[in-house]
Amino acid sequence: MYSNKENVNILTSLLVKHEVYQAVVCPGSRNAPIVHNLNECPDITCYPVTDERSAGFFAIGLIQASQMPVAVCVTSGSAMLNLAPAVAEAKYQQLPLVVITADRPQAWVDQLDGQTIPQQGAFGSLVRRSVSLPEPHDEESRWLCNRLANEALLDLAFFTMGPVHINVPISEPLFDFTVSRLPEERLIERHYYKEEKDILLARDFFEAEHPMIVLGQEYSEWAEEDGDGEYGDAMAFIADYGVVLSECLNNHLDHHVPTEKALTLVGDDPDYMPDYILYVGGHVVSKRLRNFLRKAEGAKVVMVNEGEAIHDVTMQMDELKVMDSFNALVNTLYFFYQNNSISVACPGLANKGLDGPIFHENQGHVAFHNRWQQVLNKAEQMTDDYEPAYSQMATVRYFEQQLYDMEYDFHVHYGNSSPIRLANIYAAHHVWCNRGVNGIEGTLSTAVGFAAYLWESGIEDKVFCVLGDLSFFYDQNALWNSNLDGNLRIIVLNNGGGGIFQTLPGLEQSDARNMVAACHDTSAQGICTQCDIGYLKAHNMKEMQEGIVMLLTEETTRPMLLEVFTDPVADNEVLQLFFSMK
Repeated sequence: MYSNKENVNILTSLLVKHEVYQAVVCPGSRNAPIVHNLNECPDITCYPVTDERSAGFFAIGLIQASQMPVAVCVTSGSAMLNLAPAVAEAKYQQLPLVVITADRPQAWVDQLDGQTIPQQGAFGSLVRRSVSLPEPHDEESRWLCNRLANEALLDLAFFTMGPVHINVPISEPLFDFTVSRLPEERLIERHYYKEEKDILLARDFFEAEHPMIVLGQEYSEWAEEDGDGEYGDAMAFIADYGVVLSECLNNHLDHHVPTEKALTLVGDDPDYMPDYILYVGGHVVSKRLRNFLRKAEGAKVVMVNEGEAIHDVTMQMDELKVMDSFNALVNTLYFFYQNNSISVACPGLANKGLDGPIFHENQGHVAFHNRWQQVLNKAEQMTDDYEPAYSQMATVRYFEQQLYDMEYDFHVHYGNSSPIRLANIYAAHHVWCNRGVNGIEGTLSTAVGFAAYLWESGIEDKVFCVLGDLSFFYDQNALWNSNLDGNLRIIVLNNGGGGIFQTLPGLEQSDARNMVAACHDTSAQGICTQCDIGYLKAHNMKEMQEGIVMLLTEETTRPMLLEVFTDPVADNEVLQLFFSMK
């Protein structure tokens, strides 16, 4: 039996029609009718999470693992505001998060009634659409409720994806569950078409002397599924033709090299500057890479997006190319290269003044590619040869080395700041990271949500989360969760504060340095005991290596955590030594 609240029933029905099959639900009385419906609906799987701050990031983990939209439902008042960091992250990662907030009737807003604040529009520009569903009393208000819910859910994925906010005012009494079935609601659909074969872009790329592709944060199911097939062949061609600079936050390449180290070797040598840049996807972690691209004055810069937003990372963008995906672009370039004729590849364009070869024989790109390849090979060799002393860097290095030998499938989440920078040195595989806003909150909750989805789906992959101490303690309520199991493994890099602050020149002169760096003497052991998490710790190289091996190989029905204690000064010294080597 379902709630007797019509707006709640209309929303529940449309969630299913828009293929929202998972919901993270938080406690509360005002949202009880919504939570009841979500739990009652056989098409929706519910994940209970008590802390709303954690719940939003847990939902992001579900989205990443399932590649499907996910709802998060909270009660009224400040509970809604606790979702803001996760909503911001979903915006910049372009993730389809459905924020459902229960509300008091409009008459009581700003009337000193408990848990009552102006909720519609509270997330501002962080969401693609914010609607408030009326409590229907006639056919016209039912039509409006249906239309508003459809409009919000359609905006989850129009050109690009992103979060939406659906506010649901609910009058008392709240707990009447007497409706036998959900209404059969009208589904509104939206269709759009985009051109996939851009002959002018292909011609510019092949005519460039120094073509370069930069891959920002992006996860492609196509690349994951067809990496060894036609797409893999096309991507290999692109990497051989031009220069591809990437980080481990994207999965278009099956192997990543330490781009940041390569850039230290290149320096300001103009022979390595591109004259044509295709920038694809979202964030890049490396500040060196961003600064390098901004020095490529005179280069033609094309941003490749799935949506219409302009992100001028290079500060000199010439063109925004809206495409279904980077996969389509790669296959387009490969297709035109194989044919080298507009009239053969696209006969319909021959009579539009675009007939002729796609490209002319151009050897300039060969020397440019070879020059860069030598640097990338040297950077990779230097990374392999460098053996850091006991530190966070040594920990990530050993973890990635041992992980490479595991015979099971895995997914790795890295925290922001130092951990993701270390991942970009050593991780040859794709990694997950909340780079949308680059905040320290939510890393662990995202990994927990990811792991929960795999466990719920019967997928035996392991999920690893490598994060700093501040990120862990800030998000410790991620472990206050009934969805945990043994597929989750955690490494906490604990150097007693924000280690990255050791690298900021000039800060050592301030008496407030320890406050800025949030220095502390806290350990994760008590939290693990409280939450029934297997706990390991390390204070030296031997203990760290033994702990990582146990973390990777131990079979258990509960999560495991390894806390690695290091010195922040030593952490900084080994990293600086690595980047100073030529």
